[in-house]
Amino acid sequence: MWNYERRLEYPVNITEPNAMLAQAIISQYGGPDGEMGASMRYLSQRYACPYREVSAVLTDIGTEELGHLEIVATIVHQLTKNLSMEDIEKSGFANYYVDHTIGIWPQAASGMPFSAAQFQSTGDIIADLMEDMAAEQKARLTYDNILRLIHDQEVCEPIKFLRAREIVHFQRFGDAYRKHCSKSEHTKYNHEDAYPHFL
Repeated sequence: MWNYERRLEYPVNITEPNAMLAQAIISQYGGPDGEMGASMRYLSQRYACPYREVSAVLTDIGTEELGHLEIVATIVHQLTKNLSMEDIEKSGFANYYVDHTIGIWPQAASGMPFSAAQFQSTGDIIADLMEDMAAEQKARLTYDNILRLIHDQEVCEPIKFLRAREIVHFQRFGDAYRKHCSKSEHTKYNHEDAYPHFL
């Protein structure tokens, strides 16, 4: 069971609507390297993980990503909740508005809807952890790109927090690999030809 605390992991208090920023930031809700895919990836991969300690890391980070999903959704909601129809038309938000009004819907900044095909759960701990580390770096890059577009500190601060957590997650997955997977006879037998530099 989950223990849900009714507060965001990092506070979001945005006072000025900005649909253009919302359209960029929503990519971290349902885009190819966003928080929805991250949470589903890790919470799915944990079941086939042969090491309890690594499964615990996947559970911890997957759960935290659900919290990040809430932060991103809150940012997008606060950036769009007081838009005028004139703002919607001028900002290019009209296409989204037609389908979703100002509801939060998982898509990339390009408009591509979220798909589980964006991530993998292979049942192979080496493949999964390598994907997880790459995913955290791609999410960090997406936040970097968002920060290049943003000058409003009310929006920047929670984005900076989320970016920092991607780096921590990358490090935790790397530690999990080094501590538990690289020394395993099962891992060595299956992967010494493909990954000799890790052994």
